[in-house]
Formats: sequence, structure tokens, C-alpha cells
Amino acid sequence: MSVGEYCNRETVVIERSASVVEAAGLMRELHVGDIVVVERGADGMRPIGLLTDRDIVVELVARGVEPQTVTIGDIMSTELYTAWEGDDLLDTLKYMREKGVRRIPVIDRQGSLSGILTVDDMIGVIAEQLADITTLIGREQRREQKQRP
Repeated sequence: MSVGEYCNRETVVIERSASVVEAAGLMRELHVGDIVVVERGADGMRPIGLLTDRDIVVELVARGVEPQTVTIGDIMSTELYTAWEGDDLLDTLKYMREKGVRRIPVIDRQGSLSGILTVDDMIGVIAEQLADITTLIGREQRREQKQRP
């Protein structure tokens, strides 16, 4: 299972010069809690940071800062951890746990953004795997009952 198979390819992006108000509006409109901050180049969009709804609340609202006066670049998380599309899903989960991050931009071999992987995505994958195991156990029990009445 690779990261590329399970990441969300419909990633919401914004540039660092955009306003926090614009970012918050995008989050509200698209029902997301994070936006990948990108730098656009000839070879695609390179992730350079991450902005979460929590960043807005903790860095601005809690401090009484006027959101209109702040750009994304002022408050985005710049310590950015990424995963390659070909990385193993479970290894990436361990990496996310080690780094203490709930979401991680996914990049291709050229370093361009190709998606985002979140803890919610991982929960969905694990739930699907557990459902498959549950189905397997039920089928095995029914098969055994037919063989040994």
C-alpha cells in the first residue's frame, strides 16, 4: 500500500502572499481544516508550508490580532514534513506519529505537490481493512459450519 494510492488528490492550495481572511473563506467554502501553501513554478506547485484552522485560532484569534493585517506567510507552519507518492502507507503513518503531525503533503519525484494524506484518510483505510478481516472471519465460520455440521 503506497501513500499515492490513498492520498487525497483534491488538495486545497494557496500562496503565501494571500490573506488569512481569504484562506479562512476557502476553508469554510470547501469544508476543510487545512490548506497547503505552495510556490508555483514551471515544474508545478511545490509545497512550502501548511495552514490549519487551528493556526488561525491559536495565532490570531487567541491573541486578538486582526486577520486582515496578516498574510498566510506570516502564520503558516514552515516546518513541513512531506511523503513521496511511492512511500509505504504504514511507514508514513509511523513518520507522522514521530513528527507529531496529523496531515502531510504528498509529493512526486520532482517535488511537486500531488496530494495530501491525513489521519482521517488513514482511519478510513484501517477501518476498511478491519471490515475485510471481519468479513473473512464470518465467511470462515460459515464455511466451517457447512463442513462440520
